[in-house]
Amino acid sequence: MMLDRSGGRLARLRYLSGSFQVVAPGDHVVCAVTGVRLPVASLRYWSAELQEAYADATVAVARYDAMRAAGRL
Repeated sequence: MMLDRSGGRLARLRYLSGSFQVVAPGDHVVCAVTGVRLPVASLRYWSAELQEAYADATVAVARYDAMRAAGRL
């Protein structure tokens, strides 16, 4: 069996308002906008409506504004 040297396992989360549930365990998720790996232990920004994680507050606000302008929120 080959070892995964890519730096961990992608987690699958269900984003809720103010919290999230782990659907499939892992150590990171990926920012929906930037593609940056985000450690689950330090995840702070996500959208329950869009079910997406974000790297920081600036990215989260920009995504929210873009989705509102597109009529998705």
